[in-house]
Amino acid sequence: MFLGIGLKLVSTLAFTFMAAAVKLIGFAHPGEPLYYPVGQTVFCRSLFALIPVFIWLGWRGDLRRAFATSSLANHARRGFFGSIGMFSGFTALILLPLADATAISYAAPLFTVVLAAVILKETVRVYRWSAVAVGFLGVLVMLYPYFDATAPHTQMRMIGAGFGMLGAIAAGFATIETRKLTQTETTGAIVSYFMLLTTLIGLATLLLGWFNPFFAWRWPSQNDAILLVLMGIMGGIGQITLTQSFRYADASLIAPFDYVSMIWAIIVGWFLFGELPQSIIMIGASIVVAAGIYVIWRERQLGLDRRRQKESGPNRAI
Repeated sequence: MFLGIGLKLVSTLAFTFMAAAVKLIGFAHPGEPLYYPVGQTVFCRSLFALIPVFIWLGWRGDLRRAFATSSLANHARRGFFGSIGMFSGFTALILLPLADATAISYAAPLFTVVLAAVILKETVRVYRWSAVAVGFLGVLVMLYPYFDATAPHTQMRMIGAGFGMLGAIAAGFATIETRKLTQTETTGAIVSYFMLLTTLIGLATLLLGWFNPFFAWRWPSQNDAILLVLMGIMGGIGQITLTQSFRYADASLIAPFDYVSMIWAIIVGWFLFGELPQSIIMIGASIVVAAGIYVIWRERQLGLDRRRQKESGPNRAI
């Protein structure tokens, strides 16, 4: 149990370092174009993440099965939504303070509940719907500062907040597709196909630079190249430790520790970028976190109830 929690905490730290690298690589001053386009950043993040992923699969003896699949269409859908989430999330990271972008991403589990009810036809009763409604209220609180016309660089921050919300919605869709895949696919295949697809989609943006200089890739300096590689490796390590954490502890137990990423984001954001989140952002984030934890707790209770019913069924027959 403690190993699972520890791995989950390592994953949040790895993803925070990855996010900080994304911001450093693509950091834009107000009114200036991005230093490295998001497509190039997505490509490098996905490509170099394959290094630790393949090492991990090789160590487990699963490398030969990394691309064995019976659901290529589902992998494509998961990759499509995951790519939208990655592009949008990276744009939000570049345009917003690190802690703000992290806080907005916490809306993803709320969208997952809604989409699970609509797409998977899962039964969602009044308690979870109430938690989702409260969570979305927290999202509105977080977004409120970005509609203040008197604030500096309002347009840029509004765009960043919009991409952050789009990333959260896409992450909700990606989670639904991942739930479907886990019924037939190995974890290695799910991770490998996602990294491969996002690598190819990121590479395809290279063509956009021929038509619009805004999307043109840059040849990185030596220091930037190192940062791009480390960004991908951190993403791969985060993916591995997140996946492994579920082997040693129940998902309902370790899921709330995902919100520790806010602590890392505040520390790293202050240390690297001199950023501190506004109090209203923290209030909204606290509401969303509380709603998310309640949803996780409710999911755990329902899972325990279903398990008891399954175990007591034969006994009643006897």
